[in-house]
Amino acid sequence: MASSNVSANSNTQVPQGKIGILLVNLGTPDAPRFWPVRRFLKEFLSDQRVIETPRIFWWPILHFIILVLRPRRIAKHYAAIWNKETNEGPLKAITRSQAEKFAAWIGAGGLDPKGRRRARETFFIAWAVRYRKPDIAQGIVTLKEHGCARILVLPLYPQYAAATTASVNDKVFETLKAMRWQPAVRIAPPYFDDRTYIGLLATSLRAGLSRLDFVPDTILVSFHGLPKEVAAKGDPYYGQCLETWRLLREDFGLGADRCPVGFQSRFGSKEWLQPYTAAMVKSLAAQGTKGLVVIAPGFSADCLETLHEIAIECREIFLENGGKNFAAIPCLNDSELGMMLINELAARELKGWI
Repeated sequence: MASSNVSANSNTQVPQGKIGILLVNLGTPDAPRFWPVRRFLKEFLSDQRVIETPRIFWWPILHFIILVLRPRRIAKHYAAIWNKETNEGPLKAITRSQAEKFAAWIGAGGLDPKGRRRARETFFIAWAVRYRKPDIAQGIVTLKEHGCARILVLPLYPQYAAATTASVNDKVFETLKAMRWQPAVRIAPPYFDDRTYIGLLATSLRAGLSRLDFVPDTILVSFHGLPKEVAAKGDPYYGQCLETWRLLREDFGLGADRCPVGFQSRFGSKEWLQPYTAAMVKSLAAQGTKGLVVIAPGFSADCLETLHEIAIECREIFLENGGKNFAAIPCLNDSELGMMLINELAARELKGWI
């Protein structure tokens, strides 16, 4: 019998490898100017998970109408909320900070009871955005180059939608497809009804309300919208948004009259999930609501949709139609509460790996 080159008693060992954790959010332009915004919009609106219209019809609309007319206006909106200290969009600055604070928590032994030294040897943290830079492929490759044989991808979307979570998954799998030696990968599920998430969200809302100099008549819960036809195809997003809304109201003991729901960021001519947030804000003001608070629990980090669309545009609509006091509650971001959530989600999903 022929002998094997490697005996069963060989001292040769394959290193176990580190555990990589990749935090992912949507993305942002590289600068609040026409061409960077155009590049961002082109990448974003070319994703067939985002726009499901057949390319033969969508391509000329995108290139000859949208990418000609919209970048200049959107660039002005980004300029109004741009993080001048770091010279980047708020979402990018916040996502980086979340990753840095998460890495510091892990480095202090937060995920590993054996302490700091083992944490440094076991984990490596990276962050990415789905559109622009640093992208998901770069994040996966970086983790693998740092010796990560197992990777947890944490999409920072509380509610699942094909246009967000599934698009992240697509990019992860596309990257893995090009690798000969693939790491093991887990993708964290949505956390729309997670009790920790709801509890931290409610705590954040209470803290925000306590800092106001007025008592709101109404607390409006606003989620990013979705075309109705997409939801009708089986996307669970709408139901998950309504469940987050219900659980948050239940925590506060509020009915739908005092705490209604709305959907924002409508794009194009098709009918989207309703009621529309802007229309709700206008209607509430016209009906005599004097104090309005808006919270957006579909976003884990403040961005154009919260800092401009809600905090600026909806405020103007409210005041112009008879409202008096308006406040937008910040997202959990990289606050202590926001980091508690990320720590909890990661610890839960890493069971069996640590």
